[in-house]
Amino acid sequence: MEKFRKVRIDFWKNPIVSEEMSPEDKYFYLYLLTNPNTTQIGIYQITKKQMAYDLGYSIESVHSLMDRFLNHHKLIRYNPETRELAIKNWGKDNLDKGGKPMMDCIYSELKDVEDSSLIQYISESIQRQEIRSLYESFCKQAANEVCDRDENDTYLDECEDLDDTLTYRYTISGQEEEEEEEKEKEKQQQKAFTPNRMNNPDSECHQKTADVKEIIEFWDNNGFGFSNVNAKQQLLSWLDDSSFLQPKELILKAMNIACANNKRKLNYIVGILKNWENESLLTVEEIDSYQENQKPVVKTRQSTAGRDIPSRFELDLTRGEE
Repeated sequence: MEKFRKVRIDFWKNPIVSEEMSPEDKYFYLYLLTNPNTTQIGIYQITKKQMAYDLGYSIESVHSLMDRFLNHHKLIRYNPETRELAIKNWGKDNLDKGGKPMMDCIYSELKDVEDSSLIQYISESIQRQEIRSLYESFCKQAANEVCDRDENDTYLDECEDLDDTLTYRYTISGQEEEEEEEKEKEKQQQKAFTPNRMNNPDSECHQKTADVKEIIEFWDNNGFGFSNVNAKQQLLSWLDDSSFLQPKELILKAMNIACANNKRKLNYIVGILKNWENESLLTVEEIDSYQENQKPVVKTRQSTAGRDIPSRFELDLTRGEE
C-alpha cells in the first residue's frame, strides 16, 4: 500500500517551528517526517548512522540534533536498543482518514513495533476514534504481556549514570540470604537485556548478536557494573551509530584502555571513542599507527663545559713569569 506521508502547509505556522527552531532544526524535522524509512503509523526503525549519511552530517551533529528533539523540543522518542523512532504529532497530522485499506495498513505496521510504549506515545495525538482505538488495543495487549512476566524481569529506569549495585527497599534477614536475592535479580535483569533477535537467520544479524555478546561479557567480567543496564545500552549503540569501520573492535579497545587506567565508567569509554571519531580513526590499525606517531622522540645532545680550545694553541707554563 502506498504511504500517505505528507507535510501540511501549516508546518511553517507552527509556533515551535517558526519561533523555537533553528534552520538546522527545521531541516532535520522535515527529514524525520519524510525520509524513506517513515511508516503510516509514525513509528519506524532508523539508525543515527543512516541519518548522518542521508543528511550529509557527522555523527556528532546527529547526536546533538537528536538530543534537542528529545529533550528540548520534545517532539520525538527514540529507543536506542530497537532503533525505533516515534514522532509525537504524527497522529494528528497524518491519521485523520479511516477506511479499510488505511486500517489494514496501520494494523500490519503496528504488529511489527517492538517498543509498545511508542504506540501509546503516538496514540495520544490521534483524533480519529477508530484509529486511536486500534492503537490502544495494542497498548492493552502489551500491558497484559508485561503483567504476566516476573516482576524482576524489567529494565532499570533510564538515568545518566546508574550505580553499579542495586538498592533494595526492603530488609531481609541474614547477609547470605541478601546476597542470594541480589544475584538472582541481576541474573533476571541480564536475561531481559539479552537481544531478542536470535531467530533471524540473516548472517549479519547473527554477527551483530555475537558482537553484542562479546562486548557485554567483557563489560560484566571486568568490573564495569553487571547491573548497569542503561550504560550497556548506550555503549552498544556505538555498534550502529558510529562511523567506525570496526565498531566492535574499537569499543573493546576503548574498554581495555579504560581498564588499564582504572576508569571503568561509560563516560570515559565514550570520551575515547569520540576522540577517535573526531580524528577520523576508524580502524584498529589506524589508531595503533596514530598512537605510534604520537610517541615523543628523545633527542640527546653532547655538551662541553667551557670554550673549545683552538687547534694552534700551545701551552706555555712559564708565560707571565719574569
